[in-house]
Amino acid sequence: MNNSSHTPSAGTVQSCEDTKAMTRRLVRHCAAYKGANTKRSIVQLIITIVPFFALIAVMLLAVEHDFWAGLVLVLPAGAFLVRIFIIQHDCGHGSYLSTRKANNRLGRLLSLLTVTPYSFWQKAHHMHHATSGNLDKRGFGDIDTLTVVEYTALSRAGRLSYRLRRNPLVLFLFGMPYLFIIGHRIPLGMPFSFAKVWRSVLSTDLSLVLIYGAVIALFGIKAFLLVILPSIAVAAWIGGWMFYIQHQFEETHWATHKEWNLHAAAILGSSHYVLPSALQWLTGNIGLHHIHHLCGTIPFYRLKDCLDASPELQAMNRLTLRESLKCMRLTLWDEHAQKLIGFSDIKVA
Repeated sequence: MNNSSHTPSAGTVQSCEDTKAMTRRLVRHCAAYKGANTKRSIVQLIITIVPFFALIAVMLLAVEHDFWAGLVLVLPAGAFLVRIFIIQHDCGHGSYLSTRKANNRLGRLLSLLTVTPYSFWQKAHHMHHATSGNLDKRGFGDIDTLTVVEYTALSRAGRLSYRLRRNPLVLFLFGMPYLFIIGHRIPLGMPFSFAKVWRSVLSTDLSLVLIYGAVIALFGIKAFLLVILPSIAVAAWIGGWMFYIQHQFEETHWATHKEWNLHAAAILGSSHYVLPSALQWLTGNIGLHHIHHLCGTIPFYRLKDCLDASPELQAMNRLTLRESLKCMRLTLWDEHAQKLIGFSDIKVA
């Protein structure tokens, strides 16, 4: 980060003013797409829930009759579970249904499928939106990211530990399923009162024991291990990657608290993930993340409408599927270059 005690140049001041004008303009544009359309919400829920349960039912029957080829359906089931999570996510923002009570009730029901405690996740996610891109308030719903200065100041053991945590195999293959299957059962280290966190967590955990206990009783432990858990793991891999790429791209935006601005961080620090239409549909348009962070109360089915009506938003922070794969190497925030870089880009004694 550039030293904030330096006097800003005329170009920097102009750039700041341009950014402020841009964000005001885009906030006004996005505001027109806020709010739920109940009919569209219900339709989207039906065309997401019904295929998911159909896929799970086919796989459970396949396992019962030792027809292993049916387990290939784990992949689409996991993808539909991601879409269910997006609906739960919108409920948490109060944008999916017309009332707060209806959003919360639906969100809590869906959380039994996504195995994510609704109220706990909602609080943590709101903190993520309120602090995203703030270097002094990292740690709320984001990927653990150090600055170059912080990393080079670590001991050898500390640097090795960070490298291990940021290794793609550890982060995605093991870390994401662990977060959803185990981490959400024991959410430690969050700045919420014990009662608020554990009421949500324990009520969800008890419900999961009853629901999946019934699945095991009806279909056997093999069905649970070969159908339910793999579907959750696939959803965790897809969803974890989507969340990663939404903020972990080279030209993302970070700033110290003194310099941080909510709208600038939202629009400049969130990617526009350009996916094939089928993948964009399955992931609930959440790849249009620059719009979502700028206006979190736009339901997912209106994000594309908002994008299509703004050439400015269409051109911003574009990241293709191929380009996104290169972002796995980006692990450190370079304060001077103002971008994410990889371990190989620095020299540490």
